Amino acid sequence: MSCRTVFRQIAEREYTNWPVYESTPLYDRTSLAGLESDIRTVSETWFDHECHNSVEGFVCTLPLAYFQFSIHDRYEGATRYQMDTLFRVFVLKELHGWEHETALIDYLETRSELCEQLGFETVPDQSTLWRSWHERFSGDLRETVKTAARAVLIKAQNAGVETPREPARTLRYPGSESGESDPDDQTTLEQAEKITDHVSRVFFPAFSLERGDGCEIHENAYWDLQTYLGLRERLAANEGARSFVYESTRDRTPLGHAHREHIRDLSISEIRKMYRQAVNRLLNEVAETEQFFRAGIVAIDITEADPFTGDRTGHEDEIIGTKEKTDEYAYQWATVQLVGNAVPIVLDARPVRKGETRLEIVEDLLDSAENLVHVDNVLMDREFDSQHVLEMISQRGLSYMVPKRMQTSEKAQAKRLLQSDQDRYETDRKLHLGKNEWHETTLIYRRKENSEHDDHRQYSVFMTNTGSGHLTEYGYRWEIESGYKSIKRFMAATTSKDFGLRFFYFAFACLLYSIWRAVDLLVQVELTGEYEHSPVITADNTLTLLKKETGIG
Repeated sequence: MSCRTVFRQIAEREYTNWPVYESTPLYDRTSLAGLESDIRTVSETWFDHECHNSVEGFVCTLPLAYFQFSIHDRYEGATRYQMDTLFRVFVLKELHGWEHETALIDYLETRSELCEQLGFETVPDQSTLWRSWHERFSGDLRETVKTAARAVLIKAQNAGVETPREPARTLRYPGSESGESDPDDQTTLEQAEKITDHVSRVFFPAFSLERGDGCEIHENAYWDLQTYLGLRERLAANEGARSFVYESTRDRTPLGHAHREHIRDLSISEIRKMYRQAVNRLLNEVAETEQFFRAGIVAIDITEADPFTGDRTGHEDEIIGTKEKTDEYAYQWATVQLVGNAVPIVLDARPVRKGETRLEIVEDLLDSAENLVHVDNVLMDREFDSQHVLEMISQRGLSYMVPKRMQTSEKAQAKRLLQSDQDRYETDRKLHLGKNEWHETTLIYRRKENSEHDDHRQYSVFMTNTGSGHLTEYGYRWEIESGYKSIKRFMAATTSKDFGLRFFYFAFACLLYSIWRAVDLLVQVELTGEYEHSPVITADNTLTLLKKETGIG
């Protein structure tokens, strides 16, 4: 019954396709990358169930019947032990960290029930296991065993399940053992190339154009072209497609108009679902480093495209006013992003339409964020200082920090603080929700340093449902503004008024930005064991490597 519950939960998660070989043409039933992805997906949900408190129980139950091991089996003819059985037993060996088969055999000989669950009538001898590992298993399959065991240990440990040993929180890539304590630029770029190659294989399967079988142009060529457009500032699809023909190593590449047509066929909901699936895959990678677990703070904000100067007839609900309430019009997009000490990945993005409330927007984005990561604190700009938004956040058990627009009472209080030369002041406030219901919050007045004003404008007012100790965290919110600058740099140019196309360009740019920051974290952790928030890999480096790894150049 508990197994059925786990697999039903996985099937109902909108951003997860499992098993992956059924959901993308990149993975088939022989794909080791697909097998690794499935093991991560299942183990994450498996150990969250209260009845699942054994890593050995997971190994015995892991569904492997769909996977075709034959291509990775270097033996020919009849053999005594099936590959899936051996795969399980070698994962078990790796879970315990045993270097030799003798320890594994001694362990199994005292656990008849475990042997039965693994499918052994008798325990194999040492020479059989040695030959199976060194001669029968391919080198790639051996690496998958190690990767799978490490993922199981980390997912179990994160869920509070006892593990046989402490998992390594650094990632393994072929040839990654540089041994350098202070890596030079060349070493850093070489490591970035390995990791970018790995990450590109992770995120591409999340996207699909649903074109059916038999298409002459491979679907990845469309995502290659979109990445290529992000490499050149303000490059439109038609011009980019013409250049892409010469720079791509592919035999067939899409034309600009065909590329746009396929993108326009995607609905907003389909784009968001694919985006969340891609981000979930990225998070699965970075979550296996201990540096990631400082996450917990998210920032929600709205950005706008360049002012729209054309005729917006028929698009008034999509090309809306600017945030500064000028007489200009622009497309607007909302995002939720990890900030603070965490790697600044954009967890979700959505368009903003005329008539949507800030409550609807924040609720939608928080639903996505909480499905992907653990959230503690929410930072927002003053345009979100609605009592209903704040009440909703509190009802979720989350804390918030939001600047308040100064009304008459706040201005008066700031003047009193100025007269008494106070730098900081806190007071409780009840915000009316309607029908005699109130939201209790705390107002924090803080004097700005080196303010150019000599009146009440020297002060900022913040609302929070926690103490003033979280006020310093609000400084993290600037990261989302600096992130938007990079994101817009990655966007393809277009004059189209198609809302879906515009949103896709923005969402794909968010993904490229997130890939850059994820690659940077993984490179830093791999080379130094630490994560400094200032990137060591530039965005251009990452996109160039991503271009190379996806068949361009």
